[in-house]
Amino acid sequence: MSKILVTGADGFIGSHLTEELVRRGYSVRAFVFYNSFNTWGWLDTLPASILSQVEILQGDIRDPNRVREAVNSCDAVFHLAALIAIPFSYHSPDTYVDTNIKGTLNVLQGAREKGIRTLVTSTSEVYGTAKYVPIDEKHPFQGQSPYSASKIGADRLAESFYRSFDLPVTIVRPFNTYGPRQSARAVIPTIITQLLTGRKEIKLGSLTPTRDFNYVKDTVSGFISIYEADKTVGEEINIATQMEISIGDLANELIRQINPNARIVCDEQRKRPQKSEVNRLLGSNKKIIELTQWRPQYTFEQGIAETINFIKNNINYYKTDIYNL
Repeated sequence: MSKILVTGADGFIGSHLTEELVRRGYSVRAFVFYNSFNTWGWLDTLPASILSQVEILQGDIRDPNRVREAVNSCDAVFHLAALIAIPFSYHSPDTYVDTNIKGTLNVLQGAREKGIRTLVTSTSEVYGTAKYVPIDEKHPFQGQSPYSASKIGADRLAESFYRSFDLPVTIVRPFNTYGPRQSARAVIPTIITQLLTGRKEIKLGSLTPTRDFNYVKDTVSGFISIYEADKTVGEEINIATQMEISIGDLANELIRQINPNARIVCDEQRKRPQKSEVNRLLGSNKKIIELTQWRPQYTFEQGIAETINFIKNNINYYKTDIYNL
């Protein structure tokens, strides 16, 4: 089996991807963000039987020399390392450019030296508010936040390496992923953690935007299916359920399941600037279904149940008394 480098392996999706690749028999090198505490993010929570099979390499995606070392002797790279929180990108856009654009360039340069298969992770945020639905891969791009603009830049760099240097690149574009291990900066964990701590008032921003939510295990299987398919090189591919739910309806359903006595309160600091809010995301999954064997395996109800159960049993990982950017 191939040896695969996963950048951002210490994060939410990256840790699930690392775990699943090991379970499927791949050799995995996990590139994690260096810190003096020697912690490996969510990888620290994996079963010892899985983690013992993972080669851990610490570094910084912004460091081209370390990234080149990470790519060396690998057959493919799944590039997930990124800064992803939209509100924080309003505060620190320089860091998003350095991490998401320059970091992607470092991965592409390292992969180009070896000529290896490269999957670059995009985001549905690059589309901005839907101009038509379902959003397919031909939908125009619109940078409605510094985060989304940095990801558009990274995507176009990846495309340029495919067209200029014939690097076997695929741009993988998941719509909103949720599930166990997701941080409280995302809306589903934000609602669940507030409810599980017994709050009567659940603080949220805008309630009307809609999102297309992927359960994390379906997102991970999408990555692997794209990698294993023959016709995905040079393509941009959505991972989407092709279903949408508003944030308000989502919150009310979680309230119904966890604490029916709670109510929603609008918190102004959680709202995006008006022209920055992405009001509708509903993705097309036609292309991934045509090109790969992927099909979503989890219903929204199943995914939400597993997410609630995880957070309930791991509430100590969350700082529930502050707003997490």
